[in-house]
Amino acid sequence: DSGDSVSEVREWRPVIYRKCTDGLWVLLFFLFWTGLMFVTGYALMAGAAERLVLGYDSFGNICGRKNTPVKGAPLSGQDMTNRKYVFFLNSCSLEMKSLKISSLSLCVSSCPQEQLNSLEDLQRFARNNGSCLCIYNLNISSYTVDPKAAELCPTLPVPPSKSFPLLNRCIPQNPECYSKYASVLINMVNEMDAFHRILSGILAGRDTVIGLSVLALAFSFILVLAFRFIRTLLVHTLIALVVFGLLFVSGVLWWLYYDYRNDPSTELETEKENVKFLLGYAIFSTIVTVVLLSLILVLRKRLQFTVQLFRIVGKIIGRIPFLLFQPLWTFLILILFWVFWVAVLLSLGTAGTAQTTSGGQVEYRALSGICYMAWYHFIGLIWTSEFILACQQMTIAGAVVTCYFNRNKNSPPPHPVLSSISVLFCYHLGTVIKGSFLITILRIPRIVLLYLYNILNQKESACAKCLFKCCFCCFWCLGSFLRYFNQHAYTATAINGTNFCTSAKDAVFILAKNSAKLASISCFGDFILLLGKVFVVCFTVFGGLMAFNYHRELQAWVVPLLLIGFFAYVMSHSFLSVFEVTADAMVLCFAIDMETNDGSAEKPYFVDQELLTFVSQSNKLTEGQNPRRRPFQDNEDGTELQPM
Repeated sequence: DSGDSVSEVREWRPVIYRKCTDGLWVLLFFLFWTGLMFVTGYALMAGAAERLVLGYDSFGNICGRKNTPVKGAPLSGQDMTNRKYVFFLNSCSLEMKSLKISSLSLCVSSCPQEQLNSLEDLQRFARNNGSCLCIYNLNISSYTVDPKAAELCPTLPVPPSKSFPLLNRCIPQNPECYSKYASVLINMVNEMDAFHRILSGILAGRDTVIGLSVLALAFSFILVLAFRFIRTLLVHTLIALVVFGLLFVSGVLWWLYYDYRNDPSTELETEKENVKFLLGYAIFSTIVTVVLLSLILVLRKRLQFTVQLFRIVGKIIGRIPFLLFQPLWTFLILILFWVFWVAVLLSLGTAGTAQTTSGGQVEYRALSGICYMAWYHFIGLIWTSEFILACQQMTIAGAVVTCYFNRNKNSPPPHPVLSSISVLFCYHLGTVIKGSFLITILRIPRIVLLYLYNILNQKESACAKCLFKCCFCCFWCLGSFLRYFNQHAYTATAINGTNFCTSAKDAVFILAKNSAKLASISCFGDFILLLGKVFVVCFTVFGGLMAFNYHRELQAWVVPLLLIGFFAYVMSHSFLSVFEVTADAMVLCFAIDMETNDGSAEKPYFVDQELLTFVSQSNKLTEGQNPRRRPFQDNEDGTELQPM
């Protein structure tokens, strides 16, 4: 029948449209990652991150590893596995030209601990320690007989030196030589661009960054277990620890800023950057402390309702115990991606072509277009990280929706997490790609504004600074709203199976209609979860302050510290988001349940009595002692959201 065919086509149009749009977003993400793979291949082929990590000599050999020959450089391509330190032949009279140190450098197995005054001393040191301080093609037995030995060996006397913890340099210990060496090194580091200084700082503190990231992981996992079995005493203990941590970290930051600012030995540009960043950290920490203490004072009477909310959320998680392990898989995937991203970034930072000069020496020239690849790579970091977190939110929301809209609460559906993951990858992948893309689009203007702000900061334009700070604040608020908006859109998608835009419209409609009643419920849990995240960040950053304060030399350690704080927040957010997404999904499911059903025998509620009682009590606390009425009114326009 033609009428039936037309009606079937009309019914299938929304489904076809949703599948086409989701397919286009999946294709876009695939094409973006194809470009990212091209950048990765180019960086691995053209870059050499080991040059930045291990150091290299004047002939193109990377210290501490086997090398391949460079055309036109006869002393290249040597096995430097046992020669891990860079030694300059005239360390007492260094000169720098165009970010290049004029002295020849060699890879040696050990730095001379005592002063060497003659060629005989050099020969004896080489035989006793196996460390040759002369050019590689000069035999040890020829040190004292070759007429060109004075030119091929270091300038005498060779001062005592020891290996430097950054970039494996042999640093002279003679006061006069050390001052000249340090002055040249200070000028070289100050003239390096911020990109390479940041890379050097990250590499120098890589062990500390990894250790503190593991510490943040442990704190996050402990908090997840604590929130699963939450009690009133635990909430008070958490608040006390957060208050102590905020006050202590703020005090330590101000003390370190005062100590660095009054240190007369602060000459390096990286040390001056440390002082500037410490002041910014101290001001930001103080503001956060004041705001959170004010909120704690205002919301102190509602702690009992927070405990009751988490008990309800804990009951739902108890029915789906595998939800507690979901952040662990997300964290492992994020770690693997971040390791991959940092490795490609290091390769991009050292991408260059080897060119031989007079005397068979090798110089590396930077390649063109690296800056654009770095920006593309940075966008890949933001979009992919947000995509991974969005997949976690969608998985949790799908599992919670499946359990909520189940009549038999004592018999939950089998494997809700695995079912939610399969539905995500089969039907809703385009939705999470679109949601993560919107957050990425909002972050790019913030990065561009930050770049322009750093340029105008040198010109000291007070009006421009104020304007940019206002823009930062607006973009931050918009980004926070979009995250909250996306989370509810994912829940509506899990309920109705609609695309991102339709789900977002439905979620906004429900939340806007019942905003006064739902906001008070979400406020309780979100505030305690925020305190949990602050707890993890505070104590992790405090560990970073104590660790990096003992390694001040040539390290822009404020950047690794910021990286540690970012990792700690992402880890805590990833773990505690189980409770956050569960609570928000539960509230939205409750609102849709109230809109769709009326509690009659024909259309009974899906909600259990404990959640219904909690909502009523929280509304009474918000609105005062008003006469009892139905929490959610019927939908006047006839729109009905049908749970799948």
